[in-house]
Amino acid sequence: MSTNIAAQMNSVLAALVLLTAFGLLVQRRVYGLLHLFAWQGLFLSISTAVVGFVSSQHHLYISSVLTLALKVIVLPYILHTLIIRLKIHKEVETVVNVPATMLIGIALVIFSYHLTAPIRDLSTLVTKSTIAVALATVMLGLLMMITRRHAVTQIIGFLAMENGLFFAATSATYGMPLVVELGVALDILIAAFIFGIFFFHIRETFDSLDVEQMAMLKEED
Repeated sequence: MSTNIAAQMNSVLAALVLLTAFGLLVQRRVYGLLHLFAWQGLFLSISTAVVGFVSSQHHLYISSVLTLALKVIVLPYILHTLIIRLKIHKEVETVVNVPATMLIGIALVIFSYHLTAPIRDLSTLVTKSTIAVALATVMLGLLMMITRRHAVTQIIGFLAMENGLFFAATSATYGMPLVVELGVALDILIAAFIFGIFFFHIRETFDSLDVEQMAMLKEED
């Protein structure tokens, strides 16, 4: 695989990651969010393997497999189980309407490209063209956390933001040391279990996972 072909493949995968990030912003069904998050993890996993092949950084193969297992299989399964047990079937409401959210998202992408322009000019890495996409994915994940009213969807936004951070590390430096990546993967898995327990306690206490309703209860106190 030549460097040019690898760069083109990585750019296509970056575009797909960004597309799924926008999909997470506009999707209002919880199961749809899970599917999009799993697809984003798959594209991220393939991109990591491509970068590992071109850069001869063999630890990225392990990172790719970990990403595939954790973000395409394990985390979606845990979240799917939570959704079933918490009986979340209705559409999830947003704080800001979809058109306004999309406009903010586009503005964040433009800002990301403008902010990373000096880095792209100086970088000699194959992945230099995807640094802006990685930063945009982080910002879109943060935007999703801000604009969603349901606790579960905010967690999906947090995980999507973490995808962007991992993508940024791969794009800017060909990945973090393997020990760090293993530690981060373990932390995310543990966090998913803690969030699940936390959600059950919230549901039992407030009979809702809508953060706005919980804020209203706090104000009444």
